[in-house]
Amino acid sequence: MAHQHLHLQDDVAAEETQGKQWKVSVALLGTLLGGVLLINGVVGRLFYPADSFNLQMFMMLGALLLGTPIVVHAVVSLLRGESHMDELAALGIVAAFATGEYVAAGLIGFFMLLSELVETRTALGARASIESLIKLTPTRANLVAEDGTEREVKVSALKAGDHIRVRPGDNIPADGEVDSGLSSVNEATITGESLPVDKVPGMQVFAGTNNLTGVLDVRVTKAGRDTTLGKVQSLIMQAEQTKIPIMRIIDRYIMWYVPTVLMIAAIVLFFTRDIDQAITILVISCPCAIILATPTAMVAAISAAARLGVLVKNVADLEIAGKMTSLVFDKTGTVTTGRLYVTKLTPAEGVEPAELLAEAAAAEQMSKHPAARALREVAKEANITMATAEGFKETPGKGVTATINGDEVRVGRETFLQENNIDLSGVSDPALHEEQGFSTLYVAKGTRCIGWIGLQDKTRPEAQRAVKELVDLGIKRVTMLTGDRDEVANRVAAELGCTDFRAHCLPQDKLAIVEQIKRDGHTVVVVGDGINDAPALAAGDLGIAMGAAGSDVAINSASIALMSDDLRRIPFLVEVSRKTRRVINQNLGFGIAFIVFGISLARFIPPGVAAFLHFASSLVVVFNSARLVRQGEHLDHGPNPA
Repeated sequence: MAHQHLHLQDDVAAEETQGKQWKVSVALLGTLLGGVLLINGVVGRLFYPADSFNLQMFMMLGALLLGTPIVVHAVVSLLRGESHMDELAALGIVAAFATGEYVAAGLIGFFMLLSELVETRTALGARASIESLIKLTPTRANLVAEDGTEREVKVSALKAGDHIRVRPGDNIPADGEVDSGLSSVNEATITGESLPVDKVPGMQVFAGTNNLTGVLDVRVTKAGRDTTLGKVQSLIMQAEQTKIPIMRIIDRYIMWYVPTVLMIAAIVLFFTRDIDQAITILVISCPCAIILATPTAMVAAISAAARLGVLVKNVADLEIAGKMTSLVFDKTGTVTTGRLYVTKLTPAEGVEPAELLAEAAAAEQMSKHPAARALREVAKEANITMATAEGFKETPGKGVTATINGDEVRVGRETFLQENNIDLSGVSDPALHEEQGFSTLYVAKGTRCIGWIGLQDKTRPEAQRAVKELVDLGIKRVTMLTGDRDEVANRVAAELGCTDFRAHCLPQDKLAIVEQIKRDGHTVVVVGDGINDAPALAAGDLGIAMGAAGSDVAINSASIALMSDDLRRIPFLVEVSRKTRRVINQNLGFGIAFIVFGISLARFIPPGVAAFLHFASSLVVVFNSARLVRQGEHLDHGPNPA
């Protein structure tokens, strides 16, 4: 029932938007009809006397049709105690109508309505693009019963634990885990990554993503609003309702604006006795360009970020990203792949490398440790057949013990072997290879160490480029934190080009380091996986969680969530934040200059021309903001409805 209710809410939201779009269409038709009547009256002056009753009637009807909506809206707003700046235009229309200037009244109404229609259509376009996320989830799903039979059900009826079948070309109806089947899935709608992801049993799939090649049987883990797609949609909607400081300042002082403009218009009318000049001041002073300056830019920036899988919860956080002077990030899983790879085999004298690898892989084959997985993978690549392991025992944090072909084999840390009285004299000095940044596993057969295996966690391919871009953007300090050893941390930091690093860090140490960097005067952005880095993420001026797709903890713990693991999203975030700030400043500067110059030159501008200029100024702001939508196109190689 809960899922049905949530789905019903989505339908209601979609219907509400469609209703608003219908109203916009009706308003546009009314505006065009009023414009035709007005033009008819103006053109008729070429053939009939200016005071002809028919001409006056056409122009008066056109002016009424165009001006009435604005006047009515202004009166209703005043009765509700609200101010939408329509009052100034409404006064101008009433004054022009009262003095018989029907053309001026009609032109003011025509261009003011067009301006409002452009603003409303822009807002509805942004809302519709977000609501298109709802449509990505199909309305029907193929539910598979325990006996294997399949029936079609509503997606709103799905619940955790259900089994569904997704065929090639279908959108996946809910978050889940692949039970059986192999396929490629396009996850661009969630992560912003254009390349399809191969899915095998045990892997996660997300609602709204597109199944491309094979049939997948999926066990549902989340449905409805609880899915990753549902959270993406609600976060974008939430971000659109937030405000940056400059917007709150405008809201605070705008209440004084209307009385000030009215006073200026009254003074001009008193001294000049020119009603047209006073009307021009009222029309030109409608601050639509100023009011639109920030929201249009922010909506465009949020849309550009969402397209690339960057979820901004509050637009004020987007502003902080552009002011960043220090970046702090975790190593494992953030700038590295989080997977260990075998990079060196060093057998003792008289031992073949293949024997060393075979014994280690056989002993580790029952373990789930990342090092064990790395050993099994390299043994498989080398076509080494692993012997059966008997009496397997794992000592957490130290190593494993197993009997292989009658011999006791131990694999683990140096201290683990020493505790079991293993002779290490046949291998090289540990300090010699530790400096190379290896995580080292020693392998013992019986009472003798037969060699060591070096493993490394590789850095992500895009990490080095991302750090370089951040430094080029003027980020003064790039700090890597890790719980790993100094040697490993030094190697990874050097590869990436970090300014500094800290090793042997526990969660509380990371928190203390972030707070110290803030005390040094930096604006600190912390990047982590959102789980063990939660305290540090909260301590920074801005917290960014990576790889948030499918992780409620990551989505909820940070101010900004990156749905993918692509570090290039962070330089993009800095760039889009700074460009958004520049666009807002341009919009505000243009809007203020337009009003100041318009009032100064009011005696040379007829009311009708003033209305056209007002409309043009709104268009300038909207189109200037729209440039932000294209930010990050170099990272976007595929279509993404988000």
